Amino acid sequence: MAARKGAGVLELAVLGLLHEAPMHGYELRKRLNALLGMFRAFSYGSLYPCLKQLLADGMIVEDRSEEANTPLALQSRRSKIVYKLTADGKERLQQLLTEAGPAAWEDEGFGVHFAFFSHTRADVRLRILEGRRSRLEERLESVRAALARTRERVDSYTLELQNHGLESVEREVRWLNELIGRERAEQEQQAQQAQSAKRIDQDMPRDEGR
Repeated sequence: MAARKGAGVLELAVLGLLHEAPMHGYELRKRLNALLGMFRAFSYGSLYPCLKQLLADGMIVEDRSEEANTPLALQSRRSKIVYKLTADGKERLQQLLTEAGPAAWEDEGFGVHFAFFSHTRADVRLRILEGRRSRLEERLESVRAALARTRERVDSYTLELQNHGLESVEREVRWLNELIGRERAEQEQQAQQAQSAKRIDQDMPRDEGR
């Protein structure tokens, strides 16, 4: 099950990056390392099986046009192939970007979903942020309870480590609160603008003679 979740995160990351621009496998590896490396250990060995599956599913295609102008002896199969998103791949990406369930809130998936928030609907962004905050608040309660139970029985270094973990979670919750507040304010502003535009349109005089 965990492997399947990891594959889903990698699929979203690959499709999202290829949506930005077609890429060689090597360039895609570098971008994935920068993206996923912040949130999870990324195994290069998992990339090419993922690409193979996406090719088989018709989500991406290989573009070998560069090889036509390259001497055969200098051609490298992986380095010269450019991967491009298909129409089915774009549709699949949009489907993944609408998912706002628990998998999008967990440590494994939240960072990657967040990285593509600019392509995600506002209501989905808000649900993911609120879900992540709820999950971290549950974690805070658990960490605080553990600290209360063990504070008198652990050495100072272990206590410092536990406090550090607690502060990290508290800091992320504060960050999420700010993001959620900003998202709500922007959505309210857009709703007000839409309502104002609707009223203006309704109040405009109609030329009944035409």
